[in-house]
Amino acid sequence: MQAKENSTVFLVDDDDRIRVSLARALDKRGFRVESFPSAEAFLESFDDTLPGCLVLDYGMPGLNGLDLQKHLAQAELSIPIIFISGQGGVPESVQAMKAGAVDFLEKPFRQAELVACIEMAFERDAETRSAQETMKTARNKFESLTAREREVALFMIEHPSTTSSKEVGRQLDISPRTVDHHRARILEKMSIGSVAELIDLSGSAALLEIGAPKDGIALR
Repeated sequence: MQAKENSTVFLVDDDDRIRVSLARALDKRGFRVESFPSAEAFLESFDDTLPGCLVLDYGMPGLNGLDLQKHLAQAELSIPIIFISGQGGVPESVQAMKAGAVDFLEKPFRQAELVACIEMAFERDAETRSAQETMKTARNKFESLTAREREVALFMIEHPSTTSSKEVGRQLDISPRTVDHHRARILEKMSIGSVAELIDLSGSAALLEIGAPKDGIALR
């Protein structure tokens, strides 16, 4: 599995015995593992550009598992989290799951159960990174549009029921033929086949947040 080959299990547990044992077991199963004795130690070296997941002990001194989950969310550092705990109960597990954790495993748990969760987390991480890359690419392409092209694109995105060249031209005070030209260039630069695709893409890539150019370039 490509996700497994390219991803790392970041293991955080203050219990040396459990941390070493789990790291060895996962290594034998072919996983790349980096282990840390505390949440603070993990944060000091964490690089969110590296794909993977976080296997996180809930009950640790200092910054506990839920604290770390909250900290990562506030810092907009996205990584799937699998909680392991010998202390947390139902309220803690519910809180963790509501905050987006992949699972909350109570110690002792079967290794096969953890492995299944890790593989699920790797897939979730891969999907998230792919979506982020798609969004980044779309935003970069949108920003490459000329001032007028972006104005036409934004109008069609904001008025999905009014995308005919005649209507767009009337609203923007340009000829339908000019709208056709801009529409063709927009679709070409965005690497899409229709205005419907542009409208769909605008939601996931948040193109409306980019808006029209503010550099004073003439629109005609």
